[in-house]
Amino acid sequence: MLYPIELRALIARSEEREGGSVAKPAGRRDDPSRKPVDVPRKPRSAPFRGTLSLPRPGGIESPTAGAPTEARNRIMGFMDGKRGLIVGIANERSFAYSIAESLHREGAECLFTHLPGDKMERRVRRSIDALGIEDPWLRPLNAGSDEDIENVFKEIGEEFGKIDFLVHSIAYADKDWLQPGKFTSTPREVFTQAMDISAYTYAAMANHAAPLMTEGGSMIALSYYGAEKAVPGYNVMGVAKAALEATTRYLALELGEKNVRVNCISGGPLRTMSAMAVGGFGEILDWVEEKAPLKRNIEGREVGDCAAFLLSGLASGMTGQCIYVDSGYATVGL
Repeated sequence: MLYPIELRALIARSEEREGGSVAKPAGRRDDPSRKPVDVPRKPRSAPFRGTLSLPRPGGIESPTAGAPTEARNRIMGFMDGKRGLIVGIANERSFAYSIAESLHREGAECLFTHLPGDKMERRVRRSIDALGIEDPWLRPLNAGSDEDIENVFKEIGEEFGKIDFLVHSIAYADKDWLQPGKFTSTPREVFTQAMDISAYTYAAMANHAAPLMTEGGSMIALSYYGAEKAVPGYNVMGVAKAALEATTRYLALELGEKNVRVNCISGGPLRTMSAMAVGGFGEILDWVEEKAPLKRNIEGREVGDCAAFLLSGLASGMTGQCIYVDSGYATVGL
């Protein structure tokens, strides 16, 4: 804050430089020995009309550095120059589809897998076509086979050399046992298969993906609130998702020294193919819409955008976390 005397002195100096005059402040005496000092004025800078170039997350140099102005001025996504594998697209309602959509929009190159069989390949290919991705890299994968997992990553390594991210969006449990009141009697084979496909495969894929992340990387998996609280009908899948979240933390602990981050997203209920197998799923949707702070269910794109953030350098300090994208439902004691 300038007091009146200081303000008058400031105005006086300004007008003197402009060739004007002003009454001397009261109490100021003339000193003939003092000579006016000509302080050079800095020229005004022109308004900024170019493209602002921000440092890339993690100190990574922009892939267009040194390129012609036309290339530098194009709009770039924060995943430009990144490549990774997305496992789990079944159709356009899948969380994996929404994640691929967000990553593709931000400039990432997405590689895909599908369940073995021509029918599944056609279904997944239609979904990828809807994203506008031409000539996609798409390979069959039976996640229950160690050999299949190894071969997919081996082929990626031979063709591309490295990857930057991995999306694990698969889970499985026999729908006959995803009904309220049927957890206690879950057969051993149903229990172990759910744990194998839904949780173990994250560790198995990470084991092969991490060596390909030669410049660091990021991995995410998809979980649900039933991993933390008992949700009627979610049953053995809830146990498997709890194991998935624990797997996330242990992978993060081991892979952090290789600059590989591992996180998990707990998405709210969405009408995906797998979710519809859970008994009473419609009631879960209604309950969340009523009780969640946002008073609505989520959209797939919200999980997709969160995933793109976690997989990018924007989240370079985050690992071992389970992030909730559920309209705030997990924060409410109901």
